[in-house]
Amino acid sequence: MAEKKPWDAGGSKIDEKSVFKVVKYIIIGIVLFALIYGSFFVVGPGQKGVIFNSFFGIKPQTYEEGLHFKLPFFETPYRFEVRTRIYNAHASAASKDLQIVSTEVALNYHIEKDKVNDLFKNIGERYEERIISPSIQEVVKATTAKHIAEELITKRAILKEEIKQQLAERLAQSNIILDDLSITNFDFSPEFNHAIEQKVTAEQNALKEQNNLRVVQFQAQQKIEAAKGEAEAIKIINEELLKSPQYINYLTIQKWDGKMPLALGSGSLLSISGTEPR
Repeated sequence: MAEKKPWDAGGSKIDEKSVFKVVKYIIIGIVLFALIYGSFFVVGPGQKGVIFNSFFGIKPQTYEEGLHFKLPFFETPYRFEVRTRIYNAHASAASKDLQIVSTEVALNYHIEKDKVNDLFKNIGERYEERIISPSIQEVVKATTAKHIAEELITKRAILKEEIKQQLAERLAQSNIILDDLSITNFDFSPEFNHAIEQKVTAEQNALKEQNNLRVVQFQAQQKIEAAKGEAEAIKIINEELLKSPQYINYLTIQKWDGKMPLALGSGSLLSISGTEPR
């Protein structure tokens, strides 16, 4: 009997069946892996999970961090960051005195944890672009228009609180909580900046002149007080001496130049001690 070769018809059929089985097992393995892998999803730290069901839409519940089950192929998980985030924005607007003001703000916010599904349902994943950015533009422009350009500099803290309050109210309607807001920069036209510099220089010069004037006034007042004090002292001395019998001798002593007279006659000797001449 002749020996069958590997390339005989019978051998070919055996090889085809083996290959088919291997392919079948591979496909089954892939399907099982996809089913198992697609049945779970992970929510990371600081996130909330939301599931979209192909038949029923967004599920009402939210999912905490960790491993969760879902229906494979029919449910898709979405994850939202619920920790505080920072959003930087730029807005240009006209002030009350029609100066163009460029404002930069930094917004700290977070999504309300229990309302993530509502946010996803009503707004979607691009909530910063659809809600936060337009709200900042509108609030900053409306607030800037109520103040003259100089007030935006001198009353920066007041302006910040106005923007923060109005923006917080608008974002809260979309389940976004405003934690804090900072105005990082105001920028004006070159002409306005030059005018501000000139005004500041003029105010500084005026303040310097006022300080110099105060010094001159203080020195003059000191001289006046000193003169008044000296006149008062002379007045008191005169009043006291008028009461004393030695007043004439005091005046004589004050006028004496310290020299003795050249010729002494009777009655010409000066009595220093108050005794009569001998």
